[in-house]
Amino acid sequence: MTRLIGTTAIGIRLPIIKEGDDLVKIVSDCFMEVINYENIEVKNTDIIGITESLLARAQGNYVTLEEIAKDINAKYTSDEISIVHPILSRNRFLNILKAIAMTGKNVKIYLSYPDDEVGNQLMDRYEIMKKGLNIYTDTLTEEDYIRILGEKYLHPFTGLDYTEIYKSVFEKNQVDILYSNNLDDIAKNSESILIANIHDRDFLKDLFISQDVKEVYTLADIMNAPIDGSGFNEDYGLYGSNFSSDDALKLFPRDAKKFVNDVQEEIINRTGKNVEVLIYGDGAFKDPVGRIWEFADPIVSPGFTDGLIGRPNEVKMKYLADNNFADLTGEDAIKAVKEMIKTKNDDDSTDNQKLGTTPRQLTDLVGSLCDLMSGSGDKGTPVIYIRGYFDNYSVD
Repeated sequence: MTRLIGTTAIGIRLPIIKEGDDLVKIVSDCFMEVINYENIEVKNTDIIGITESLLARAQGNYVTLEEIAKDINAKYTSDEISIVHPILSRNRFLNILKAIAMTGKNVKIYLSYPDDEVGNQLMDRYEIMKKGLNIYTDTLTEEDYIRILGEKYLHPFTGLDYTEIYKSVFEKNQVDILYSNNLDDIAKNSESILIANIHDRDFLKDLFISQDVKEVYTLADIMNAPIDGSGFNEDYGLYGSNFSSDDALKLFPRDAKKFVNDVQEEIINRTGKNVEVLIYGDGAFKDPVGRIWEFADPIVSPGFTDGLIGRPNEVKMKYLADNNFADLTGEDAIKAVKEMIKTKNDDDSTDNQKLGTTPRQLTDLVGSLCDLMSGSGDKGTPVIYIRGYFDNYSVD
């Protein structure tokens, strides 16, 4: 019988995870319950995705705002800090900003405009064009903003004014908000810099150091080691953190590679099958209407098993059907396409047969699928089981 179902993804519900829970066992137990109940035959190269928050919670990888403030004060001797290009997110950045306010230092917040790096809008881009502003050179104060563009722009999804929200956590006269993409301008007017930008952080750090700014750190340098027994992340610091409570943040998980290998080994012991496992955070996809790039984590997958290394090797079926086998129909066309897929090579050629086949990292693709499946709210399926991802049309 011809196979009619290709890749499938199943959300798996878990109990509420607390610090100290044996997550390897819990994930494996729930996975086995599902496959037994649904009478699923597990196959090699099936995939189990586990959201990063589960691992971080089981590890107890949390920090308080006081611990963050203590680390910042230990690293910065200057009385003034310039915060460069934070994203507009209460979940991701507001508590970090509260911790910075607790240091007692004077703060300049340089917001990128017309939107932040993940697409949250601060200004109407078309109004900026009409007013003749140069977003690459013009640094604006709040007064400039109002004088040139009129009333503040509200976020299209939340309806919030993030400038006012970010100012609200500081004492009067402790903070200045500026809008600038002019890195030379920022360096010239900063005694010390904390880079909040996520995906250009290394470039920005090197640039500001080369321009003789005295103290330059990124959020990866804050809470990259424990403070008084706190959580930490040696690779990403505060990047990937989320709001946990009014006085605490959950950090990105640690030791993700060991964890996924342990889960893989446990599933092999229980099923005899070599499934692939990854930890996933934000998916790497963009909203075409709101223009928001849903990628506020430093990386899609902080840990994955070795079978998920690399990129897909695919050919475009519609191209084969329209060109190579345009004169074939029915079973003849199916047989010819399957044979072509079976004999495709693994080179990186850019011939027409491979145009548009999404040459992205497997972990970015699979992690994005997992993130879309699990959502970020109350679906209650933080584990995603993916079947047939590595299969193609030639596999029956």
